[in-house]
Amino acid sequence: MKKSYQHKTLGILGGGQLGRMVIQSAINYNLDIHILDPDPSAPCKDIAQKFSVGSLRDFDTVYKFGQACDVITIEIENVNTDALQRLADEGKEVFPQPAIIKLIQDKRLQKQFYREKGIPTADFVLTENKEEVRLHADFLPAVNKLGREGYDGRGVQILRNESDLDLAFDAPGLLEKLVDFEQEIAVIVAKNQNGEIRTFPAVECAFHPTANLVEFLFSPATITASIEKRAQEIAVEVINALGMVGILAVEMFVTNDGQVLVNEIAPRPHNSGHHTIEANYTSQFEQHLRSVLNMPLGNTEGRCPAAMVNLLGEEGYTGDAYVEGLDEAIAQKGVYVHLYGKKTTKPFRKMGHVTILDESIEILKRRALAIKNLIKIKTL
Repeated sequence: MKKSYQHKTLGILGGGQLGRMVIQSAINYNLDIHILDPDPSAPCKDIAQKFSVGSLRDFDTVYKFGQACDVITIEIENVNTDALQRLADEGKEVFPQPAIIKLIQDKRLQKQFYREKGIPTADFVLTENKEEVRLHADFLPAVNKLGREGYDGRGVQILRNESDLDLAFDAPGLLEKLVDFEQEIAVIVAKNQNGEIRTFPAVECAFHPTANLVEFLFSPATITASIEKRAQEIAVEVINALGMVGILAVEMFVTNDGQVLVNEIAPRPHNSGHHTIEANYTSQFEQHLRSVLNMPLGNTEGRCPAAMVNLLGEEGYTGDAYVEGLDEAIAQKGVYVHLYGKKTTKPFRKMGHVTILDESIEILKRRALAIKNLIKIKTL
């Protein structure tokens, strides 16, 4: 008899805040979650049924970890895909599939995939080093991206003119035409093994001016019905083109002339879906569980307008974390604080987020700014 998802052990590579919030959803279903993370004090360490310390990039470590699980998934892409492929070949369920993780690990492969599949994206050229970037000075203004290892604002450099060429990366990467966009939006889409697909409503993202991290998020996005429809279609198109099982965040630009272009994708729960814990009938974290365990996918409709504020470590503070303004924030109606279990803060480290629920996006924009100015992650 085939084992029910209720009796399967789910292994997650990565024990950060995303894994932590997946576990918080899994608790409601009595699911056993095993975690592998290199950090012995990772956010998941005290709430997983089993927590193992080890490298996510080491073949033997990942392979041994996966052997004790029925289903393996990720909360970070920087993992050993060869070990995951071996596990899949031996009958373990690995979602997203190892080949998809490998594709997304390299932005060069990712962009070529969009081009081959006819998925709308900004024009680009591949480069091997800084000297090759210089040879494409006529392609500027552009965004220079590292092919591998770039995340959370790292590995991305805007080159507006020839005077910026010294900032280019001296490693394999790409030059992507700088898009004249009106908004940055994201759609999260999930697919299970039965082929069931659900998308979340598009959200609007506002980025920190220097850290290149999402600072605010607003749901639903203030876009026309036709752009919402197009964004939803593109998200479904991408997950189908990948043939992927799991949850996928699709980040997109809405250009000034109304085009919707894919920027990047992430095959896991994503910062653009944190608000769904309170704001939607099913959270992205529960949907992740449902998709990789082949459960029925949940309803993704929003309950009401929402804003999300990322809580980043304040500049000038490194050490034991202290949350300033916490009491004043949680005394307010519709304010939900999520701290990630990180005891040490440093500048721009993701320490938590706040979701705010209210009647309109206009009100939420004011309240989000007020919360950002109220809550500060400093040191004792």
